[in-house]
Amino acid sequence: MKYLHIRIMELLQEKKISKTKICKDLDLQRGNFNRYCRDEFQRVDANLIIRLCDYFDCDIADLLEICER
Repeated sequence: MKYLHIRIMELLQEKKISKTKICKDLDLQRGNFNRYCRDEFQRVDANLIIRLCDYFDCDIADLLEICER
């Protein structure tokens, strides 16, 4: 089964940014953000994807990938 993976954790590690900092900078609730980090979401907020791409200075292809379970 395939699923959508948001590479948040990988990008946080690469850029040495904490979850606390990104949540504060983007005004995100930590619980919701953690669900995105664990790929435990049903829908993706397009606005959040744009904000994450801007924050990490990356393209959408660097942020999202389709994975196999």
